[in-house]
Amino acid sequence: MNRILVTGATGFIGLELARLLAEQNIMPRLLVRRPSRATLLKGMNAKIIPGDLEDVKSIKRAVQGVDIIIHLGGRALFESYELVRPTLVDGSVILMREAIAAGAQAFVFSSSLLVYESQKTPVDAHTPLKPTLGYARAKAEAESALTRMASEAGIRLAILRLPHIYGATSLLFDQVRRGLVIQPGPGQNIFSHMHVHDAARLLAAVAMSEWSGASPVGDFQPSNWLEFMKQTKELYPRFRHLRLPVWLAMSGCFVLEKIYHLLRRPALLTTDAVRGFNLQVAVRPNLVWKELELEMLYPTIREGLAEVFCCNVPFAWLPSVRDRCACYLDQGACPLPTGN
Repeated sequence: MNRILVTGATGFIGLELARLLAEQNIMPRLLVRRPSRATLLKGMNAKIIPGDLEDVKSIKRAVQGVDIIIHLGGRALFESYELVRPTLVDGSVILMREAIAAGAQAFVFSSSLLVYESQKTPVDAHTPLKPTLGYARAKAEAESALTRMASEAGIRLAILRLPHIYGATSLLFDQVRRGLVIQPGPGQNIFSHMHVHDAARLLAAVAMSEWSGASPVGDFQPSNWLEFMKQTKELYPRFRHLRLPVWLAMSGCFVLEKIYHLLRRPALLTTDAVRGFNLQVAVRPNLVWKELELEMLYPTIREGLAEVFCCNVPFAWLPSVRDRCACYLDQGACPLPTGN
């Protein structure tokens, strides 16, 4: 049985991947930086490894006896290059170096579609990288360093450039649940999406296969943000969708970035986040999935969004006496399409 280490295991995608691997009786090792987040893994058939990507000693301990590393860890915020580089680039290099020294056989790296500039046509594995955001620049730099190291050491490297990953516990749907989604820009730019269940399945499948290389991935039907929000609104009308002009969003985020910098706190709302929200990057359908002979559970946002709202009670259920608008659940029945 392959012994797998997952970094970023308490993050949005990492937690879903950890659950999937644990359910398959793989008993993964899960690198956890903040002890308070380890409670999310309680009861899971997995081994929790305290560690930090910037702490070489903890990484040495984490990779001992491991066959495969699935690397999701790092500062996942659209902040400046200087802030995200230490974990996304330096931390990735440390992890790869120690993995090679420990005799690991494969390394799966989670990159991002943001490493591309806006494109008029769908991207594929041959589309050149041209990052315009600090976060994306760090991801592209990490890709380059890991590729060089893997080639020299003979370790299998798989790089997946993930699209917008959505699910009930994502930041976007946290805003939906709170009742307000602010969209910076007109929302007509097309971008690729993927349900978090499918993202976890694809990462696991790549790790357990012999697939190597670097490729963007997405679902079968890229859509613009207006359509994404429209379908979300149809399924869950209890939130407001507010669009802001780009100039206004940029101005507001510029001020917020300065405030968060003074407070020494991570910034969620940044000028780079606004730029990223307005990139146009669609992925040619079925990349990697076809090579692995793996079927998507949710090939379009229609099936994926239906799963989010039907299978997650906090989004879909209200006491009937308090529900003054359209009722989507009647005695537990869900009328939304599930894609099954």
